[in-house]
Amino acid sequence: MTELGQHGGNVLEIALKLGLDAAAIVDFSANINPLGMPPSLKRAIISRLDLAECYPDPLYRRVHERLAAHHRCPASWILAGNGATELIFDLANLLRQKTVLLLTPGFAEYRRALQWMDCRIEDYPLSEADDFRPDRRLLSALRPGLDCLFLCTPNNPTGQLIEPELLLAVARRCRELDIMLVVDEAFMDFIPAGVSLIGSLMRFPRVFVLRSLTKFYAIPGLRLGYVVSSNAEAMAQLRLRRPPWTINAFAALAADVMLDDDDYLQATRRWLGQEQAFLTQGLRAFAQLRVWRPAANYIFFRCRQPGLDLQAALLGPAAVGHGAAGGMGLLIRSCANYPGLNADYYRVAIKGHEDNQRLLAALAQVFPHG
Repeated sequence: MTELGQHGGNVLEIALKLGLDAAAIVDFSANINPLGMPPSLKRAIISRLDLAECYPDPLYRRVHERLAAHHRCPASWILAGNGATELIFDLANLLRQKTVLLLTPGFAEYRRALQWMDCRIEDYPLSEADDFRPDRRLLSALRPGLDCLFLCTPNNPTGQLIEPELLLAVARRCRELDIMLVVDEAFMDFIPAGVSLIGSLMRFPRVFVLRSLTKFYAIPGLRLGYVVSSNAEAMAQLRLRRPPWTINAFAALAADVMLDDDDYLQATRRWLGQEQAFLTQGLRAFAQLRVWRPAANYIFFRCRQPGLDLQAALLGPAAVGHGAAGGMGLLIRSCANYPGLNADYYRVAIKGHEDNQRLLAALAQVFPHG
């Protein structure tokens, strides 16, 4: 069984297909902070339910001011949206019928957005031999006639960071050749020592940095992302083309509340510092898995046991066609639909300790001699 759709988090779809109870499935396929929505935001939403009775500010001035203060940049450099994915499509609209370089494997929505805009897509395959990390050979692939490069750091699904020195070298090369550079930093908040390109945007006006608050703050149902760039002309075009009110009032409120919640920030980093090491070490104990070192809140690995559908095995008997619903009830992300990967590759979110223990116990049943 290959996971339905392009993304993790398809719990309801999987449950309907297999006749399972969606509430009984533990979702390791979506990379969402298991601490849940910050309590400060829950209190704010409950106390401001009246916001649903009014239109939000169509310019979202407060949202942009708060994000600008957070990143210490002008508010004019920021455009917020209904999740980072919406902004990927907005950026693709600037590239209609242009030539774009994509690293593979990579997030599926880059390709889908660019295909909608009739772009010519060139693939730059990352190698397992190099741990799916780009190196300075990428600079040679940046040539005249290329209009844009999309990068993701840490990459989805491999979890690998691009070295800061290489990222700056890529930005310089793109500037020399007038190539637009989109850098997706959707998971950067999970990395305390992560180096963002936002601090260098004054030097690189053709660079656009994508950020997401959805994953770190566990608000996939609210959705809030933003793009940051010093390119005044391009940012004006993006604003001009956007329909009004794409961000709901409670997502706008979230930006005002969450960024000051230091308790939640520290709790998240404590959790990840413990559970990232615990789950990585536990997965590496199975000889049947090759596990890549994670940078953020998800782990990428390859199953070396031929012919095993590990996603189906962890869901239970109903997933593999052995009868009634039941079994382990764990949903992991199959990476079979990523260009450059096949059904041997998987990604799992790092969850709370009890769920992580449950995953390792289930794997011990699948690999009894692991």
